Amino acid sequence: MSNIASGNAIAEIAHLIGDPARANMLLALMGGQALTAGELAFHGHVTAQTTSGHLSKMAEAGLIAMEKQGRHRYYRLASPDIAAAVHALMSVAAVGPKRHRPVGPRDEALRLARTCYDHMAGRLALAVADALVDHAYLLMADGAALVTEEGRRFFCDLGVDVDWSSSANRPLCRCCLDWSERRSHLAGRLGAALLQRLLDLNWLTRVPESRALAFSRLGEPALVKAFNLPDNWRERRSAVYPVLTE
Repeated sequence: MSNIASGNAIAEIAHLIGDPARANMLLALMGGQALTAGELAFHGHVTAQTTSGHLSKMAEAGLIAMEKQGRHRYYRLASPDIAAAVHALMSVAAVGPKRHRPVGPRDEALRLARTCYDHMAGRLALAVADALVDHAYLLMADGAALVTEEGRRFFCDLGVDVDWSSSANRPLCRCCLDWSERRSHLAGRLGAALLQRLLDLNWLTRVPESRALAFSRLGEPALVKAFNLPDNWRERRSAVYPVLTE
């Protein structure tokens, strides 16, 4: 039975996330990979001892979960719902007061292609979503997404391994507002399975210590061909929005 969220409960969670060190740790976990306490200490800009206290508080509140592998402990976001909450805060923060600093290579790399928990985000994700809609493989409207029968065949031919049943707890596909581009990309189980397939094909690779995704040597041509992306997809930009600050 679900608890009814009270104002005090919301304030408690907001207080936990509101600490800069914990917020930076949660942002690091939005890359979709489980990280060690040492890695999270690096992202949180705090000592190992301080990190232990932060992780304990977030685990107790259900924000993160810990997994053991031998003597090692790894931490991840507790659920897709937590990732969605962090992403919503990122979207709100992105339209807040502008931070006056130059745009660096790291910002541009994140805007081009990055992980959003377990699926793709950035201009690449938008270009892929647009192509899927243009070919009637996917319907996206009013914050909802639906895969067509032709779309199922396309994803199966691509080798995307996803549970097509409607009995799963998590939606098959949904829209996720891209906080850097202000438009929706593909999320849900299908979005996660698509990202994993592109990583398995080695078309995309993860950038160490970052949520950015990089192309392999043949990755971009393969993606352009598979999804029939326009030649100028990299140049697709929305209006000018505040620079990334994480």
